[in-house]
Amino acid sequence: MAHHFKIKQNKKGEYVAYFMYNKEPIFWTEGYKSKASAKNAIASVQKNGPGAETVEE
Repeated sequence: MAHHFKIKQNKKGEYVAYFMYNKEPIFWTEGYKSKASAKNAIASVQKNGPGAETVEE
């Protein structure tokens, strides 16, 4: 399982969704009050991520 999402609670008790490669976090979301909101963030990345363009600044 090289790539996967993980939901963990932070010290504030918020739910954070992490995108993992092996055991390393690649990116993560803001903290959410509910696990359902973190799951919605994951669904949004899965839906919208493949078509996202890359912008260089």
